Amino acid sequence: MADAASQVLLGSGLTILSQPLMYVKVLIQVGYEPLPPTIGRNIFGRQVCQLPGLFCYAQHIASIDGKRGLFTGLTPRLCSGVLGTVVHGKVLQHYQECDKVEELGPGNVQKEVSCSFDRVIKETTREMMARSAATLITHPFHVITLRSMVQFIGRESKYCGLCDSIVTIYREEGILGFFAGLIPRLLGDIISLWLCNSLAYLVNTYALDSGVSTMNEMKSYSQAVTGFFASMLTYPFVLVSNLMAVNNCGLAGGSPPYSPIYTSWLDCWCLLQKEECHFAVN
Repeated sequence: MADAASQVLLGSGLTILSQPLMYVKVLIQVGYEPLPPTIGRNIFGRQVCQLPGLFCYAQHIASIDGKRGLFTGLTPRLCSGVLGTVVHGKVLQHYQECDKVEELGPGNVQKEVSCSFDRVIKETTREMMARSAATLITHPFHVITLRSMVQFIGRESKYCGLCDSIVTIYREEGILGFFAGLIPRLLGDIISLWLCNSLAYLVNTYALDSGVSTMNEMKSYSQAVTGFFASMLTYPFVLVSNLMAVNNCGLAGGSPPYSPIYTSWLDCWCLLQKEECHFAVN
C-alpha cells in the first residue's frame, strides 16, 4: 500500500511539472503555430529558418492566459495518472497472487531457469495486460485533457470542467466519444513495450559481457536506451491517437484548417504519410 501511494505521489508530481511542456507539445501536434519562424544557424553554420522552441510557445500561452493557463487540462490528466497507476498495480498484483498459488500447489517443481527469453515473454505479456487495462480505463480522461488543451486555439470554453466535459462528450458523441483515438494509442503502447523489452534482452544477452563488474548498471542503461528508441519508432501512433481524440469534436483545433476531418485512424495515418512524402519530395 505504501509503495502504491508513493508511486501515485511521484507520478502526480512529475505530471504537474511536465504539464506546460505537454500542453505545448499537443498544440504543435495539431498544427498550431502562432509564432513566425526566426532566422538561425544549423550545425554547419548556415542560416536557416527555425520554428520557435517549446519555451517560446509556453511564453506565448502565458502572455494570453497567464502562467496558470499553462496548467490547462491538469485535473483530468492527474485523474488519469492516479487511476492508471492503481489499475496497473492491481493487475500485476493479481498475476503475483496467481504465481503464489501455483507455487503452493502440488507438483510444483519449478523450471525456474528454463529459458531467460521465456521469462522475458512472460513478464512482457503481463506488463502488456496491465498497461492495456490502465490505458483502456483512463482513456476518457486522456480525451478530456487533450480537448481542454486544444480549445486554446479557437479560444473556446467547451471543455472547461471535468464533469461538464463528461456531460458534453456523452451528449454529443455517446460512449464512443470517450474512446476516440484509443486503438492507435493501445497499438503504440504494445509495440513500444515489446520492442523495448526484446531489444533490451538481445543487448543484455549478446552484446554485454557478463563478466563486467558494472553489469547491472550497463543493463539499466541499455533498458533506457532501447526504451527511448522504441518510443521514437512508435511516435506516429501517439500522434495519430492525439489527432483522432480531438478530430471533429466541435473545436477549431480539430477542424480545418488545423486538421482535416478523418473518417478513421487509418485514414489519418494515410493522410499524414502522404503529407510526409510530399514534404520529402519538395
